[in-house]
Amino acid sequence: MSTPATPGRPGRKVPTVRRSAILASAAVVLLAIPASAVAGGLFPPRPGTTVTLLPAGQDNPSIADGVAIGKNTALYKSSGLGPAALNPAAPAGSEARYIDTEVFPGGVLPPGVTITEAQGINVLRRIGENLARAGLTYQDVISMRVFLQNPDGQERMDFNGWNRAYRQFFANTSLSTGKPVLVPLGSAAPTPPMVVNPARPSRFAIEIENLPVNGWLVEVEVDAAYPAKKK
Repeated sequence: MSTPATPGRPGRKVPTVRRSAILASAAVVLLAIPASAVAGGLFPPRPGTTVTLLPAGQDNPSIADGVAIGKNTALYKSSGLGPAALNPAAPAGSEARYIDTEVFPGGVLPPGVTITEAQGINVLRRIGENLARAGLTYQDVISMRVFLQNPDGQERMDFNGWNRAYRQFFANTSLSTGKPVLVPLGSAAPTPPMVVNPARPSRFAIEIENLPVNGWLVEVEVDAAYPAKKK
């Protein structure tokens, strides 16, 4: 079901969804295990650790089914973060303003790279900076909430573009070998990911009517767990 076109953005018809109405329960990462391990004594996890429950039969699942969090595990919760305005050549408040020119020089997107994909990469780089300030890395992320807005002229959010951006930073190693899995950027042939990371957070991604900053198409929140200190 769609709402009328959003004022000031002609032709935009999107489901009416308010973040305040969403309740999320999360899950995933520091130890990646198959669902069959439930009976193997890993649950509940030891204090200060997390245990990830992954879909069965997949060598490279994108997200976890859930995560168990052990007692006394230190957690970090980020605020909702959007892309930084890193493309001064584009008008303020435009979608192109939030292309990361360190990744895409001059704000020019390669063939097949969508504006949502580019903004997703921008956001995830900002997530990495935010985690680093808290003494964490991408590998410590256990859950993620993603809010997507449909680009100008499109009826729906660009979920495929977001997923390509996500795989550049998360869930890009083989469970059987531990080696990186090649990831596509736009329509180009797959190449090594920007950040090799075995973490597979629990995650939801949802289309939302309006993000808080004009031009944003992606906003992300993450939860991360501090690794247990070695004795």
